[in-house]
Amino acid sequence: MDSAVLLDLLGNENRRRILRLLSHKSCYVTEISEYLGVSPKAVIDHLRKLEEAGLIESTTNGTRRKYFRISRSLRLEVNVSPYGFGAKSAYPANPGLDMTGCCPHLSIEVEEGNDPDELAEMAAEFGRLQELDRELSLAQRWVHGRMENVLSRIDERFGPEADSRFYAEVLAAVVETDGSLEAVASEVQTATDVVEQALSRLQDAGFLSHEDGQFSIR
Repeated sequence: MDSAVLLDLLGNENRRRILRLLSHKSCYVTEISEYLGVSPKAVIDHLRKLEEAGLIESTTNGTRRKYFRISRSLRLEVNVSPYGFGAKSAYPANPGLDMTGCCPHLSIEVEEGNDPDELAEMAAEFGRLQELDRELSLAQRWVHGRMENVLSRIDERFGPEADSRFYAEVLAAVVETDGSLEAVASEVQTATDVVEQALSRLQDAGFLSHEDGQFSIR
């Protein structure tokens, strides 16, 4: 789902409260109405929007009463800082995904139980995954903090009106390529003349040195 659509959908407090309730158990309209303190008609309208978005689904029991529940897991991340704004949504990866190849910067060790069907082993794995989730959250905060530190240092040289994130991407491209103008421009996917101006400013500011047609970190 598009993150902008999801943000708009969750901008309503009652819809957030409905999802919070449904995360604990399946409910029918009257239950939700009493929980929210709003009319069943308003609840039905919220449920319709959530169902159309694919966040919830409904089933009917033997008494023909319709129960609603969350249909799938979804993660929404929002980043607001002086250097950028972004939102992204993602569905959980397949449990069998091999993380060692896609996350070379992380050392992830999750022990598998000898018998995953055993309740005790499953409970132990759940505890380990909870701890891993907390560690990843802290790591993400640390990464964002370090990124903002780099951007603030660039701001100190060029002023807050400069596109600090672009300059940081250019610096990273210098490190990751052979440092030539063409390679850096290709890495950041920006016109050569624009990258050339950025490289020149970074060199004048003392971030880069230039020799034999190649830039390098000073």
